Amino acid sequence: MRVNADFTKRVAVHFDQNEWVASPAAGVERKMLDRIGEEVARATTIVRFAPGSAFAAHTHDGGEEYLVLDGVFQDETGDFPVGSYVRNPPTSSHTPSAKDGATILVKLHQFDPADRTEVRRSIEGAEKLQLFKDDLEDVRVLSLAPNEALDLNAEKGLELFVIEGTVRESDEAFSDWDWLRLPPGTHSVATAGEAGARVWIKSGHLSQMV
Repeated sequence: MRVNADFTKRVAVHFDQNEWVASPAAGVERKMLDRIGEEVARATTIVRFAPGSAFAAHTHDGGEEYLVLDGVFQDETGDFPVGSYVRNPPTSSHTPSAKDGATILVKLHQFDPADRTEVRRSIEGAEKLQLFKDDLEDVRVLSLAPNEALDLNAEKGLELFVIEGTVRESDEAFSDWDWLRLPPGTHSVATAGEAGARVWIKSGHLSQMV
């Protein structure tokens, strides 16, 4: 399966225009943002867990990174409410579930194979927060004031996910849970709407994909 797999192109996916697709686990649905592979895939996905749903125990050979957007996500290590940012590095394993339901933004099989750094952080209450940074990538959350302009330096690729609010980029409007991917070697500017915005940004990690 290949979804938005040409990393030389700008890609925008709007949450309300993207259909839910059933997963192999009962009660778990997905909105695919990009994907290369079948069930084991390099993927960026919005995943919705119905109350009481779960995935079977599994190992993340390529790592897992997620942000909880709604509800409470769970595994053997604890509960992760809205605003939780988690990195489970390669070779880690868990049994994810959502007793009362949850929605997450998740990225799979995108880690440096040698990365063993675990991250457990909350973005709640933070105006600007660097969630993770190494030689290959930079992940952060930013709150933008009304009409504030944000420089998007995509020299090595960049992804922007709107947590809440609105932004405009290249004359295209983005609102809650919309996603933008800029290819390496490009530069752009995003401007927040009248009510401001909160965005998750990952950069520096896509040059190897082109």
